[in-house]
Amino acid sequence: MISLRHHALTIVAVFLALAAGIVLGGGPLSDVGPTVATSSPQDDAAADRSQPQADYTEQFVSTLAPPVLAGRLADRSVAVVTVPGADEQLVTALAEQVGSAGGTISARYELGDDLVDPGQKSLVDTLGSQLLTQQAEGDVPAEASTYDRIGQLLGLALATKEAGGEDPTGKTRAVADAISGAGLLTAPEKAGRRAPLVLLVLGEDAQDEGADAVLAGLVQGLAAQAAGVVVAGVTSDGVSADGEPGQLGRLRADPVAAGVASVDGIDTVAGRVATVIALQRSLTTPGGAFGASGADGAVPLG
Repeated sequence: MISLRHHALTIVAVFLALAAGIVLGGGPLSDVGPTVATSSPQDDAAADRSQPQADYTEQFVSTLAPPVLAGRLADRSVAVVTVPGADEQLVTALAEQVGSAGGTISARYELGDDLVDPGQKSLVDTLGSQLLTQQAEGDVPAEASTYDRIGQLLGLALATKEAGGEDPTGKTRAVADAISGAGLLTAPEKAGRRAPLVLLVLGEDAQDEGADAVLAGLVQGLAAQAAGVVVAGVTSDGVSADGEPGQLGRLRADPVAAGVASVDGIDTVAGRVATVIALQRSLTTPGGAFGASGADGAVPLG
């Protein structure tokens, strides 16, 4: 017999897909696009009609979200890592949804500008090499590349593969302090328990040469140390307004994306609900592209 929860989740999935279509102006299945640059009275009327529909979709998903999410992350903690430029309101809203699912935020970590700046690779490489020798020998492979290595060191400090989480150790605190001391990370003064789940929230799409490789390395490193990783961004991070892949869309094309889940559309309630469900799924099943332009659907079902 199909459970009530599964039934409700299926309904939510339908509305998540609808929400994605509204955000993208008709959705990825639409074959009809504007043929002129100027708006017409008909276009204005359509826009007037679509706004109440969009509002209703958001209200519908918001109403169904609590019972659907309830207990999904019970006794699980999530470490939140933000890329420079991440929207604070969206980060807060994501944390609230994690709480609605019964989970807790172990700590918030903010990546520094220099950490994600390809021009500062020498600094990142030098620090990573020192920490590998002094603190993480045997925990991080010596052959790891610059950003994979610093990602694994970050993961060592804030994450664990133990589903129940683990307390920090002298080693993990030393790693976090060193990365923070170099100006590459803003970490809480008192380290919380290391979390099995990591939520990486994207910020501004730098589009600098080498920026995509930096992100891919960090993601790969975090995934090596955590039980599950979800990379989340706004709708344009999946596909930008001009139809080109955004930062998340480009990451999905990288082989490292197979080891992490990704969700675009966190600027909507639907996207935030999908992110929490993806976090739960990541405990047992890595990977998957979900959200407004996710190849695996609007939301993971199960």
